[in-house]
Amino acid sequence: MGTTGAGQGRRVGRPRAERRPASGLAPREELLAAAAELFTTRGYAATSTRAVAERAGMRQASMYHYVAGKEDLLAELLESTVKPSLAYARELLADDCAPAERRLWELCRADVELLCAGPHNLGVLYLLPEVRAERFAGFHAMRAELKETYRRLLATTGAGAALAKGELELRTDLVFGLIEGVILVHRSDPERPVSVFAESAADAALRVAGV
Repeated sequence: MGTTGAGQGRRVGRPRAERRPASGLAPREELLAAAAELFTTRGYAATSTRAVAERAGMRQASMYHYVAGKEDLLAELLESTVKPSLAYARELLADDCAPAERRLWELCRADVELLCAGPHNLGVLYLLPEVRAERFAGFHAMRAELKETYRRLLATTGAGAALAKGELELRTDLVFGLIEGVILVHRSDPERPVSVFAESAADAALRVAGV
């Protein structure tokens, strides 16, 4: 029986990228890096899947072997701004040996370092109307848990324990908003070392918290 029928000569396996940059990244990571750049410079709505694929050095058809589409890329980028901080926050919350004030400061510092470490301001993606869609429920759940960890750590400090419930919620909102907003300040002063900036931001956050 011959093998020249329709589809029988097709090669099966992982598609090869075309004109891939010499970055050393895996194809999916290359797509995420391209999406981060384009979503934050051109805008999410204005960026096509073709543009992301071309920026990553592959054909648009090949892109779908690694991701389902733009929403898949956006969701992973958003989650990448929270997931490491959340994992660390869980560790800090479970560490009863260290003072709560120190643990809260350390969470603020680490969170700022994560948000400011990358080459692109992914924080602007939080404001996209598309992020309200059900596809991003995982991101919202992680972000909510991270914020709750901030609240629980603040509540166990000496100052936090004396606050009424409404005031505690307000202080948590202010601290969490400050930490997520500092990336805009850092972008205006990119020469300042991230570690120094993160420590100063953590100091300011604890003052806002009243600790």
